[in-house]
Amino acid sequence: MATAREAGVVKAAAVVQGIALVTFPAASGIFTSPSEYGLTSTAYGAMFVPQAVTAVASALLGAGWARRVGSRRVYLIGLAANLLAMTLLVVSSLFTSNEPVAYGLLLLATTSLGIGFGFTVPALNTFTAAFNPTKVDSSVLVLNALLGLGTALAPLFVAVFVGLGFWWGLPVLTAALLVGLLLVSAPLALVTGTRAASPGSSRPPRASTPSRFWLYAVFALAYGICETMNGNWASLDMKKLGASTTMASLALTAFWASVTLGRVLFAAIRLRFPTRRTYHLLPFVLAGAFVAVAALPSGEPGLGVLAFALAGIGCSALLPLTISFGQEELVVMSASVAGGLIACYQVGYGLAAFGAGPLQASGIDLSDLFAATAVIAVGMGLLAFVIAHRREAPASLHPRPV
Repeated sequence: MATAREAGVVKAAAVVQGIALVTFPAASGIFTSPSEYGLTSTAYGAMFVPQAVTAVASALLGAGWARRVGSRRVYLIGLAANLLAMTLLVVSSLFTSNEPVAYGLLLLATTSLGIGFGFTVPALNTFTAAFNPTKVDSSVLVLNALLGLGTALAPLFVAVFVGLGFWWGLPVLTAALLVGLLLVSAPLALVTGTRAASPGSSRPPRASTPSRFWLYAVFALAYGICETMNGNWASLDMKKLGASTTMASLALTAFWASVTLGRVLFAAIRLRFPTRRTYHLLPFVLAGAFVAVAALPSGEPGLGVLAFALAGIGCSALLPLTISFGQEELVVMSASVAGGLIACYQVGYGLAAFGAGPLQASGIDLSDLFAATAVIAVGMGLLAFVIAHRREAPASLHPRPV
């Protein structure tokens, strides 16, 4: 049985991980500002490629490491990797006059952040399920809400620190929180009730991948593209429309806050509004939001905040429901569904985070890219009917950790 201190540390870690995850997109205006880093759209997007690669690799490796050395060590390594990322980001701010050095440090920072995310988040889900065995669904929902709270806070913190004249206050604050978490977490047992596998232990035979898994994989990849177009490019789109740094940060906050609130809302009403209908509806809401973003007029930042908030609602429950549907249908590989789909999501993240940069460099306006992404969202809507056609709704919106 977990102590109150252990449970509190896990919840605090979820908030801090959310802040760390969105620190780089939240500071997009700093990275592309000629008076700061002066990165092009292509260079800014390329920053996130190492993060996507290492997040996929660490998430897949982390499951095996957790069986061998325990989730506690994986979690601590993840916190340390996040701390290294924030430290490198702060150090890079000292070399903005030397672009190659600064950019190299940024690439190392996002590489480390991907490792931190891939190790920490699965471990937190494992702890939450183990600490609350009689109410896994509600506890995982709370954990994801806290993670979402962190993602919504990061842009607000950036706006505050930019207003104070030192944007790097956010990574300094995040680093301080991570140091505190490491100091508090290190003495804790954080026992999950699972035993580490011995080197000679037998493993279950690997089952073949069902063909329908690839439907889920395509959906998760497309979702990664759609979420990342909002999460990584919202602030820059708002700046192009003439919004202030504060309003650009508010738009990003509105997106992540709506993602979180939407997940809580659809989990709360799932008995009255079946999750299958939610799954069918949300891609089209997301497509409408992309069209609205693409049509935003200059000088109307308030409309931009509303459009990105709508995009957050459209994104909210799609990835959790994709994993939940997959786990309940693909029983022969249920233990690996979540990891596989998260990997596909991260591939989509990498495509959108990097791909939008070269496309802008070739002359395509960012608003046109948002319009094109609406087509991807419509495709997700059609695929949602194929995936969840005549299927029983999953027992929970948020998938249970394995």
